[in-house]
Amino acid sequence: MLIDGVFSGGGIKGFALIGAYEELETRGFQFKRLAGTSAGALIASLIAAGYTSEELNEILDEVAFETFLDERRTWIPFSLAKWFFLYKRLGLYKGERLQKWLASKLEKKGVRTFSDLPHQALRIIVSDLTNGRMVVFPDDLEEKYGIPAGTFSVAHAVRMSCALPYFFEPVKLRSSKGTSLMADGGILSNFPMWLFDEENVNKVRPVIGVKLSPSYQDHQKHEIRNAIGLFEALFETMRDAHDARYISRKHAKNIIFIPTEGVLTTEFMLDEERKQELITLGRSSATRFFKEWAY
Repeated sequence: MLIDGVFSGGGIKGFALIGAYEELETRGFQFKRLAGTSAGALIASLIAAGYTSEELNEILDEVAFETFLDERRTWIPFSLAKWFFLYKRLGLYKGERLQKWLASKLEKKGVRTFSDLPHQALRIIVSDLTNGRMVVFPDDLEEKYGIPAGTFSVAHAVRMSCALPYFFEPVKLRSSKGTSLMADGGILSNFPMWLFDEENVNKVRPVIGVKLSPSYQDHQKHEIRNAIGLFEALFETMRDAHDARYISRKHAKNIIFIPTEGVLTTEFMLDEERKQELITLGRSSATRFFKEWAY
């Protein structure tokens, strides 16, 4: 059965998305169109390129994710230099290794630019910090930046969507209309299920979302004890506000919710056992979902 799919952001917790994908595949679902933010954009891009859940397990198992934490070289000890990079470069890590790794995996399936994918097969959410707006790649490239959509690198778009503020450096997008700093799409929409919803238009196929949260109603309370806690609360509130207005009981019936409390978005040192726990959690959450789901 053909469906459209949406994958939420969540950093390293994105391993749980693979488990949900396994269950969808087992039940015979195939994706016609995909959308995602941050980790969800990464997983969606690999699926759009043709990777099966088994292949995803293999390629993600072979990489040590801490290698994606590419610090800039300096003679200053990193414990001190990190504050300089936060001030000057706006992030602790470059994010280039993540892009190179993803580009190599996509190229194995013959995907380099959006033109290598069917029309609207993949859409990625990115935040344009310079112009203060949400951007959908590749849809908005031509109008907003004068860049032909088909020529743009999929891996580069995913890297932008994964650029978690202060963790990875924002990515510069240079175009005929100027230079824009692009960052984590989750700043403005962490779960872009709204992309496939049109008022008063019957859906051609089901839309199933996979979201790294307990439910559409539950939200863990923020404990704000210091400036760092305040920043985290501000960021999460901004990130979730747009999507929370869209997700209602009506849409929740088409969303696989995966409770991933206890795992940090930036916990790149996860051991193999913890990775498998997340994948199993995603699979079991999808299994529970399909016990009640009906289209």
